[in-house]
Amino acid sequence: MRSVQLEEVLGCCVLLFVPMQEVTATSRHYVDRLFDPDPQKVLQGVIDMKNAVIGNNKQKANLIVLGAVPRLLYLLQQSSSSLELRTECAVVLGSLAMGTENNIKSLVDCHIIPALLQGLLSPDLIFIEACLRCLRTVFISPVTPVQLLYTDPTVIPHLMSLLSSSQRTQEYITQIFSHCCKTPEHQTVLFNHGAIQNIAPLLISPSYKVRMQALKCFSVLAYENTQVSMTLVNVLVDGELLSQVFVKMMQRDQPIEMQLTAAKCLTYMCRAGAIRTDDSCIVLKTLPCLVRMCSKEHLLEERVEGAETLAYLMEPDVELQRIASTTDHLVAMLADYFKYPSSVSAITDIKRLDHDLKHAHELRQAAFKLYASLGSNDEDIRKKVCRSPGPPESQTGFHVPAAHTCSVLPPDHRDGEHDGSDRQRSVRVQH
Repeated sequence: MRSVQLEEVLGCCVLLFVPMQEVTATSRHYVDRLFDPDPQKVLQGVIDMKNAVIGNNKQKANLIVLGAVPRLLYLLQQSSSSLELRTECAVVLGSLAMGTENNIKSLVDCHIIPALLQGLLSPDLIFIEACLRCLRTVFISPVTPVQLLYTDPTVIPHLMSLLSSSQRTQEYITQIFSHCCKTPEHQTVLFNHGAIQNIAPLLISPSYKVRMQALKCFSVLAYENTQVSMTLVNVLVDGELLSQVFVKMMQRDQPIEMQLTAAKCLTYMCRAGAIRTDDSCIVLKTLPCLVRMCSKEHLLEERVEGAETLAYLMEPDVELQRIASTTDHLVAMLADYFKYPSSVSAITDIKRLDHDLKHAHELRQAAFKLYASLGSNDEDIRKKVCRSPGPPESQTGFHVPAAHTCSVLPPDHRDGEHDGSDRQRSVRVQH
């Protein structure tokens, strides 16, 4: 009996091993062709490799393990390589970067970023776009150290100079900026190299992708930055104040992503002191837009982002809190934030269940932040929250756990061991 079982196991091993040998042999063949003395055969080898890795993460991993990346980077950087070959190398590297996070780590360890940044000095726009596309893919990964963008002080000004080259360069560069602006120091570097004047015209680009990435740039630039926000409030785009451009982007006929990001821009400008809390663009446009995002008609991710941004907007201002508490049944809407995940018996789609489970904690946390912000200054609003059909008392007791960084109780009811000086930020900038 044991011998039969052993044969079955060994048989499975052989069946698994042979295909892996074939895959490895095929991958080795692709890599070997990169070393052919005939430049045309090398070019064809790179093109074939490009076609082989599309949508094939196993093939990508095999090629990386077999050493394809250093050779591709070598060919990309050689002045003797044809422009077509260098461009195809950049395209393949970009495809490899679209695999797993381990792929990205391997590419970064092979110093792909300096090589691609060097490629941006080329006079050929097609090659530049291929390098930028790959850089964009690498930098938007959470495993890539964003500081690598700022190591060479000549990189940021050169990227600014490339913004006017094409819609693709505009899209890729602004996306790189929005993902790599993580600290006040990064904001200062981008600001000092003309980010505002170079990116502002892109808000009226005919390309939605360009407009959206430019908007995200202003969102991360303005976050808790008075200097940037005070500058933005005076910027004109095609003869119109930037704040009014943002207001137009919040209109209901615009994509939700654009409405939310424009609302975040105005929220951050307001919190930085560049726009008054009683300004019509805040009271009549931004606040209603964010309340609208809390509706169950929107995706769970959008509701989380809308609630957190709204909480951040009105946190220091009691009048905004009063307005929000009476706008579109906001308090009642928050009760829905505690209804996820839905009843398992009612869910037939396992993907939906997984999605609900993933976002249930984020929804509750966002709701707690918004409850806390609503009731932080006004007793009448607190009473209204108490009477609302919100979360079960056992979940809150009108005390939010420390993990939620805020409480719906007035300050004198908070834990006496902690004062407001060590409160964490209730909203983090989201890209």
